[in-house]
Amino acid sequence: MQQWLAGIDLGGTTIKMAFVTTSGDIVHKWEIPTNISNHGEHIVADIARSLDETLAALGETKERLLAIGIGAPGPVEEETGMLYEAVNLGWTNYPLKQQLEAATALPVAVDNDANIAALGEMWKGAGGGARHLLFVTLGTGVGGGVIANGAIVRGTNGAGGEIGHMAMIADGGAPCNCGKTGCLETIASATGIVRIANEKLMGDERPSALRGGEVTAKAVFDAAKAGDALALEVVDEVTRCLGLALANAANVTNPEKIVIGGGVSKAGDILVKHVAVHFRRFAFPRVAAGAEIALATLGNDAGVIGGAWLAKALAGA
Repeated sequence: MQQWLAGIDLGGTTIKMAFVTTSGDIVHKWEIPTNISNHGEHIVADIARSLDETLAALGETKERLLAIGIGAPGPVEEETGMLYEAVNLGWTNYPLKQQLEAATALPVAVDNDANIAALGEMWKGAGGGARHLLFVTLGTGVGGGVIANGAIVRGTNGAGGEIGHMAMIADGGAPCNCGKTGCLETIASATGIVRIANEKLMGDERPSALRGGEVTAKAVFDAAKAGDALALEVVDEVTRCLGLALANAANVTNPEKIVIGGGVSKAGDILVKHVAVHFRRFAFPRVAAGAEIALATLGNDAGVIGGAWLAKALAGA
């Protein structure tokens, strides 16, 4: 009997789940809503129930599963699988590994959600098996994951790889949800791009395709692709900061691949080309020579595949 891994990507709105083979192929995937009522007390039970129900619907039993790997939105204590804090879920110092193991009677590995997405892209996505990889995800916020010699860099208290909170503007930057100001997240996230575009529109009377409609990150990149001068200025400002941040991170880790994911990455080649120009300007020349910048390829499957990779490593499969 071919055994499976369970990969889980726990988000504030939905919980993505999949059964994955030990070679990284998805057998079946689904999602359930995240019940954050009463400080998320129902989440673990919901996951355990959904795993059982889905196995039964597929005509399988729990003996098919080797282990569970789960990513959660917050820093994780590596040894215990405790989630230090997940604001969106209402959890503080939550023993996720212990709770999920008790509910499922299966071994569980826990990591940060951006880290498991990085592992997914390394294993089956744009990373192509690269053992030295930087991953950045550009969405509502900016997340990151660092893989060195095939292993996630978690740091001393679970906060390794927080690329989104690298300071880009030392003084006077926009406020960030982390409590600091001037973080990369305030610039290169979808919300940061919209903020910068709106500021330019207010302070500049030039005609622009961005006037008169809803300003979104997608609208900014679409206008830039069409040659809109103001939109191109926004894209250049955003990609200059992103290129600088990635260059500084790469100078520390010397990666083979730099993978850009998240909703903003759907802008495609224009994003990669602009980031690459600035990256090569700021990176140490030998670091720049060794790094390839690529768009993520797994989309919403990155987290469940990365979770399965964690489970595989835990099970020694």
